[in-house]
Amino acid sequence: MADPVRKDIDRRSFLKTSTVIGAGLALGPHILKGEEGGAAGQKNNEINVAIIGCGQQGRVLMSSAMKDCMPGVRFKAVCDISPYNRKYMANLLTKVHKHDVTDHQYEDYKEMLDKEKDLQALIVATPDWVHHEHAIAGMKAGLNVYCEKEMSNDLEKARQMVKTSQETKKLLQIGHQRRSHPRYIFAYEKLMKESKILGTITQAYAQWNRSTANSQPLGIAPNAAPPADIVEKYGYANMVEYLNWRWYRKYGGGPISDLGAHQIDIFGWFLNATPTNVIVSGGTDYWSKQKDCTYQWYDNVRAIYEFPTPEGPVRALYQVLTTTSALGYFEAFMGTDGTLNISEAPSRVRLYAEGFLQADAAGDHPWKKYETKGYIKKPEAPPPAAPAADAGGMSDVLKLYKASQPPVQYLFNQSDNTTYHGPHLKNFFDAIRGQAKLNCPGEIAFESAVQVLKCNQLLDAKQAMGTFAEADFKA
Repeated sequence: MADPVRKDIDRRSFLKTSTVIGAGLALGPHILKGEEGGAAGQKNNEINVAIIGCGQQGRVLMSSAMKDCMPGVRFKAVCDISPYNRKYMANLLTKVHKHDVTDHQYEDYKEMLDKEKDLQALIVATPDWVHHEHAIAGMKAGLNVYCEKEMSNDLEKARQMVKTSQETKKLLQIGHQRRSHPRYIFAYEKLMKESKILGTITQAYAQWNRSTANSQPLGIAPNAAPPADIVEKYGYANMVEYLNWRWYRKYGGGPISDLGAHQIDIFGWFLNATPTNVIVSGGTDYWSKQKDCTYQWYDNVRAIYEFPTPEGPVRALYQVLTTTSALGYFEAFMGTDGTLNISEAPSRVRLYAEGFLQADAAGDHPWKKYETKGYIKKPEAPPPAAPAADAGGMSDVLKLYKASQPPVQYLFNQSDNTTYHGPHLKNFFDAIRGQAKLNCPGEIAFESAVQVLKCNQLLDAKQAMGTFAEADFKA
């Protein structure tokens, strides 16, 4: 009988390199890489871009593109249902970045796609529930699309996005930006794959904890609020749901989708596997009890995924909380020889060598070879603490409860000075030019969406455990 673990690993390798993917649909290399020589209509490799969604995330993406993707990227049009948002974005582009879009502001994305004929790319930074509508319209209009994650709060709509990319032969990059972050790529390529510095990986953990202050319902200044009839026209029940869409079932997927999607995606990437099952616990335990709060999604979720690997199963625990910011957000991979802590926040990045790894006769630690390669370095040592007084002869007893040797700490690849989103956008634009392959095409992001949305499905059904079939991950 074929080894099911090896079969799953081989499947993922096949999906990333083959010209056939999904439910019998042909997939040419356009999905991962644009045509050589750049997109049609470009001059000197310039890419004309429009953006749908000019709120906070849209502004972040625009600013990141201006910092990390210039020269050669030019914003030509902006679209948002909020007059304030599109005017704010237009002023930033026109006055700060000298991309004059004064006469290219739209409320209706259909009008924008119909009138703007010299575009090659579209950035979609709208709420999750309309990602499919905007991304599919863009691809059918002949544009390559960068769409924020979660690619959709509905798997069937996410599947339609992937199929449209395949049918139109247009690039679809989903905004799991860690996939292009230099620190994450370095950790995956050099530490996990090449060096295997952690030994046999057996466990993984990730969390994103937010305080109540950063999770409470958002308000808006009267001069910035879109008219109520506009809010209703575009499908929102009221201003509260429009502003806090992530928390409502129609528009988003709750914290496990909004925050967890970033990190659960890292599990599958670094382990080169998809899970076979997941155990979930969570609830609407805090926010449902707060006065005038109408949140609908689960405010805390914990999930344990089981990933098959050639070395054995890896169990990955994920948690998202909205009532405490304790320890922030990071991912960790734990092996027999060490542990990798990684995050977009540099202060959380560390490698820990297991204490049993001892220096040789020359005084060199087993990880010295990775220092020599320049992969890791020891942080500056803090001054030694003063020895504590022995209280009643307890020191010998306490030794029984302490590790015989504390782990040695290392830093790695801390020199990058990019924005969080810039490298992922640059990868997208380089792929349009035919100079790169997409780091997170729709097919890969779909696998992540399956894992994330499964948690909500199980909690809705009041089931503690669910399984994944290979077919579940096919877009």
